[in-house]
Amino acid sequence: MRPSVFFYLTYALCVCLGLLCLLFVTYWNSHWRGGFSWDGSALQFNWHPVLMVSGLVVLYGNAAVVYRAPFTWKQKKNTWKLVHAGLMLLALLLSILGLCAVFDFHSGSHIPDLYSLHSWVGICTVVMFTFQWVLGLAGFLFPCSTTWFRSTLKPVHVWMGKAILVLSLTSCISGINEKLLLTLSGEPYNSLPEEAKFANSLGILTVAFGLVVFGILSRNKWQRPDTDSESVHVSPFCY
Repeated sequence: MRPSVFFYLTYALCVCLGLLCLLFVTYWNSHWRGGFSWDGSALQFNWHPVLMVSGLVVLYGNAAVVYRAPFTWKQKKNTWKLVHAGLMLLALLLSILGLCAVFDFHSGSHIPDLYSLHSWVGICTVVMFTFQWVLGLAGFLFPCSTTWFRSTLKPVHVWMGKAILVLSLTSCISGINEKLLLTLSGEPYNSLPEEAKFANSLGILTVAFGLVVFGILSRNKWQRPDTDSESVHVSPFCY
């Protein structure tokens, strides 16, 4: 099987798993948690898992592998840098909106903020993501950035990108578990009611999506080839 065919099959699996994650998290909060609103009630909280899974996991994961698609290799890298940065910015904005949903709900319900391990991991993930995006903007899209700075930043950027995905998966899975422990009524969690089975399945899908993304990122044959035409040129207006 040609490497490009294997890539597209793997990427199709990645997209399907991402869509399933979005479908499951939306259905869970719509069917069992009562739907969505933005009024400070528990219905506003329901936006939190949907936005976090959409931004920190699905959109982030797809943005991370955008350079790996072989059809992009014959096109200008700067174009795909903008696509990558734009997708990451959208993922960041969705995650910030998800934080606003939960903080606003806590404020209206007089619930303390940032008391659980899940919340600590989640807020660290978003802070790290924000720092990563700003640093990437300065290093790879800012025209006055030097070649030395970009080459030094690249391995750090790659490492931080993978670390953020690990933290995102960790915070989402712990959030699903925490939500079930706090909100299940009628049947206890250890009796595995239908909602628990469905939400646990969402967690498994989230892990599977992350593993496929890491699988794509780990294959050296799927890295975009570096060419001389893609060398960094610093704008003369920066001197």
